[in-house]
Amino acid sequence: MSRSSLPAESAVSLRGVSKSYDGRAVISGLSLDVAAGEFLAIVGPSGSGKTTVMRIIGGFEPLDEGEVRIAGEDVTFEPAEHRRVNTVFQSYALFPHMSVIENVAYGPRMRGLSRRGRRAKAADFLDLVRLTDFAERYPHELSGGMQQRVALARALANEPEVLLLDEPLGALDRKLRDEMQRELRRVQSELKATFIYVTHDQDEAFGMADRLAVMREGRFEQIGAPAEIYDRPANAWVSLFVGSANTVSGRVDRTGDPALLTSDFGPLEVGYLAPELAPGDRGLVVIRPEATRFEPRDGGSTRPANRIPAEIVDVVAIGPSLRLRAVTAGGLALESIVQRHASAPDGDAAPDDLAPGTPVFVVFDASSARAYRDEKFS
Repeated sequence: MSRSSLPAESAVSLRGVSKSYDGRAVISGLSLDVAAGEFLAIVGPSGSGKTTVMRIIGGFEPLDEGEVRIAGEDVTFEPAEHRRVNTVFQSYALFPHMSVIENVAYGPRMRGLSRRGRRAKAADFLDLVRLTDFAERYPHELSGGMQQRVALARALANEPEVLLLDEPLGALDRKLRDEMQRELRRVQSELKATFIYVTHDQDEAFGMADRLAVMREGRFEQIGAPAEIYDRPANAWVSLFVGSANTVSGRVDRTGDPALLTSDFGPLEVGYLAPELAPGDRGLVVIRPEATRFEPRDGGSTRPANRIPAEIVDVVAIGPSLRLRAVTAGGLALESIVQRHASAPDGDAAPDDLAPGTPVFVVFDASSARAYRDEKFS
């Protein structure tokens, strides 16, 4: 299923959902539609309400207000056991006394399938997660990644309308997480299943999901495709929460394309100006590090705008890239990401004119810069 061709039918629909604990609102008036066959990831800081949303969908938390529909059916007051929803948690919660195939067959067994029928179904799902050869093993004989795949197969064997995944890869090391991300995406795509995935790991969310829902203080700040969230954040908070960003504060002088702001470092031109900003307002200019360049000050640049004097203080190799950090005279830190020079003697070196201690101009194109209302001045 391509990310641009999601089916229109809703597998999950929330309308005006609110939930409070001890008089404190955790979720307020939340609405959400998840398409059948969609992989939706919910991300946000700790305490933003991610897990509460998942528990409400699963029927583990009663609502204060609102409505929950699964595949068009109103299940607002239905308990978890009556909803066609299953959950995969970070803790695998496998039955240690049962073999792998018995674990996977447990749900069909509870639904009354014959022994032959449930083992056949379990075998199909073990084949899906590529664990057929381990069917007669016990959980303690498997690696963490394999146990998580068994937990996934067990949940899917119940044939839920929606599968909820709550930080399912959090207990795995980086290599296993990367492998499991690919497995989860493959399984979801093959089954055309509806996955709702809660995670604090943005790399997981961006790498797997059709859409992201970014939460803050019990509400969705933005819902959209990963590229949309990253390239066109709805506001300053989303732009700073998702990925890395350079920020420069300024005052709006001119709207239009490009818009113009005046900062302590001179004029800043931006390709996007938030609609609520008008001349005289304070704005926060946001530029991703990969769209930011450091140019030596002796290069004779005549750029009239988007040119901030600074000095490089740090160069760090991160995989195939270099992360360069520069600081202005006033202490503003700005970063740039460039490709490493494979031909450099030590393999990690930046170009000679981008070494620590080098005075540079931090430059960027107007098309790469977006200005939002600066919440410090709101």
